[in-house]
Amino acid sequence: MTSIFRWLLFVVLLLPLGGCGIYSFSGASIPPEARSLTIIQFENNAPIVVPVLAQVLSDRMRDKFLAETGLRLLEADGDLKFEGSITEYAVLPAAPGANETTTLSRLTIGVKVIYTSRINPKDDWEQTFRRFADYDATQDLQAVENQLIDDIVRQLIDDIFNKAFVNW
Repeated sequence: MTSIFRWLLFVVLLLPLGGCGIYSFSGASIPPEARSLTIIQFENNAPIVVPVLAQVLSDRMRDKFLAETGLRLLEADGDLKFEGSITEYAVLPAAPGANETTTLSRLTIGVKVIYTSRINPKDDWEQTFRRFADYDATQDLQAVENQLIDDIVRQLIDDIFNKAFVNW
């Protein structure tokens, strides 16, 4: 009796996965016809240019998308294509303090992404994603910049991945 119950539970849990797409444990839903993706190197068009930012963003995006989709990476002509540019890199005060000082500063990064699907052109989209991280205003930006960039880039890539493959 217990083995029958387990088998039925297993079947019931797998039924939702029989829909119209490839699913992964990341929650990604990819068109079944999609076999490849292309991620064009992002351009850095922000007013303040951090030389490594475009490379870091593009490389980490490739790493995540390959690891979580099972698609293969092509230099050009992938079934799914991502391209875009870094449009914003700004440091502004985030929290005012006493005597007209700032206690927190905020690093904000904005990325414009263009997604193109050769399989389902109706799924194409263009969107700007923005994320930020706050840090103690008494710290020198150069001392915390790499960690802030890592955190913000991870969040941006999660947002892009979710928009493309989790349909949020």
